[in-house]
Amino acid sequence: MFFRKASYFSDNILSRPRRILIVRFSAIGDVVHTLPVLIALRTRFPHAEIAWLIEEKMSKLLLGHWALDRLIIVKKNWIKSWSEVVFLRKRLQMFAPDVTIDVQGLFKSSFAAWLSGAAYRIGFGGIDGREGSQWFNNCRITPDAEHIIDRNMSLLEPFGIYGSSIDFDLPECEMDRRSAHHFLNYNGLHGHFAILNVGAGWESKRWREERYAEVAQYLLTQWNLPSLVVWAGDKEQKIAETVVQAANGAAFMAPQTTLGELASLSRLATIFIGSDTGPLHIAAAVGTPCLGLYGPMPAKRNGPYGRSNRSIQKQTLEGSRRIRPHRAPRTLMDAIDTESVCNMCDEMLTKILSLDSSLSIQDIKENNPLKIRKVA
Repeated sequence: MFFRKASYFSDNILSRPRRILIVRFSAIGDVVHTLPVLIALRTRFPHAEIAWLIEEKMSKLLLGHWALDRLIIVKKNWIKSWSEVVFLRKRLQMFAPDVTIDVQGLFKSSFAAWLSGAAYRIGFGGIDGREGSQWFNNCRITPDAEHIIDRNMSLLEPFGIYGSSIDFDLPECEMDRRSAHHFLNYNGLHGHFAILNVGAGWESKRWREERYAEVAQYLLTQWNLPSLVVWAGDKEQKIAETVVQAANGAAFMAPQTTLGELASLSRLATIFIGSDTGPLHIAAAVGTPCLGLYGPMPAKRNGPYGRSNRSIQKQTLEGSRRIRPHRAPRTLMDAIDTESVCNMCDEMLTKILSLDSSLSIQDIKENNPLKIRKVA
């Protein structure tokens, strides 16, 4: 660890901060991975005012979070507009944070932290402090943990916070909960079901449609477990439709959902299967057992967090994050065969369903799951 000042731990500001600003603009999964930082700060400093600087599209994930006092929302390309930069500076200095925590580790995030005028600007050192972010952050931490969530938590060490529990407490509004229950009831999904998230932000992260369809058929045949295929955007909708059609009745098409509705559906699912995307990490955050399929990014660093979750990775690509979306071949994901995924589903479902004291595994396999447990 590297600290610019030796007196950080004894400094009154860090021991009793009045206002703290978290900077994490995007993306969905990365915002989810930052939530434990927020929870740990709120737990340690219950009377501090905590704000989060975030892009507009991602802000819906945080609306109503009990640990957050305010959201400071910006447009995606705010840094390209001088007027937006000036406007943001005014808003940040009105909040007047004592400390900023740059979890993104980029030029724009560290620059925004610097604009706030905070005396202490905590950020990453080493390879995680990218794009010159170390110029603006004056308290730099070089993490030695492997998983990204644990690396993020290392940014709390200047506050004297070590070994904090990992909690997300992703909020759920009543409207999202009702919407999820209504859809499941309307389609007769009254019991155990799987969610398949077939899209991905990078083409190199996407598993092939026919393999998802084969997994859906296996889950229905071997476990009487129907699958719900979720998607976002026109491109993913077409992919999802292809999977549902190829699954021959083993999979249902989900409606277009907001992030909140997706989280509510995930809370009700028995298992969630998908590649390294925001929806996978949302599902892990709400406690759904997740199976992540990984290619370009290392699963040990970016896999779904938690002991009940699993990842499959056969190959990966060495190099920086910047080159991975462009140079990563589809063969990385193609190396994951259907049999490996089905075998891991067997392992996970055996454990998951054995924890339900009201049902035996044989009950699940032999009976129609739509009659087993009614959704409240």
